[in-house]
Amino acid sequence: MHGFTQTSRCWGRVATDLAADHQVVAIDAPGHGDSSDQATDLWETANLLVAAAGHACYLGYSMGGRMALHAALAHPKQVDRLILVSATAGIEDDVERAVRRRADDESADRIEKIGVDAFLAEWLAQPMFDSLPATERDLEERRRNTAAGLASSLRRAGTGSQEPLWDRLAGLSMPVLLVSGSLDHKFSALAGRMAELIGDNARWVLLAGGHTIHREAAVFSETVRGWLAETA
Repeated sequence: MHGFTQTSRCWGRVATDLAADHQVVAIDAPGHGDSSDQATDLWETANLLVAAAGHACYLGYSMGGRMALHAALAHPKQVDRLILVSATAGIEDDVERAVRRRADDESADRIEKIGVDAFLAEWLAQPMFDSLPATERDLEERRRNTAAGLASSLRRAGTGSQEPLWDRLAGLSMPVLLVSGSLDHKFSALAGRMAELIGDNARWVLLAGGHTIHREAAVFSETVRGWLAETA
């Protein structure tokens, strides 16, 4: 499952590499791509995701990681293994979460005001994407999204609207791989803490790169493939 403003076609060489010896099912998240008209929260998205993909290893990046985590918690028998890339279990502090929700709402309003093209320019100008090469930004594909769809995604499935899931992580019994980039200090700290709370069935891997580590590190697919083989 892809990240915010992306689509199912934004996995680059990762999907191609893994498809060489695995069946890869890439899905447009609600509010994105061909699912732009779908408006669902994270738990509803989890149900839709499992209904579409069935019993499988679930891999999600950023927003998609949060969706995959919800799927694993809601449907543990369907999620054979879980891979979370630059993801979080949510914002614990009530005040901080409320602030983030207001920020998500303001971003949604801005998308509707300025349009997708202008918003993408602002979104990808954030420091967290500084290490993402221009060739890996998938601008044309991201432009397939609609202002209404992206705005709906932020309001319904943004980090501000997500309930914190930290106290439920210990209940994950399937093997879990967490991947983060060495330049992405915030999400690396989150990944380390998540791995600790999940327990011995979790592994955290730190690769050289930033938030979009799956599009930056050439060894990402190799790392995933090796872990899949070990946990088969």
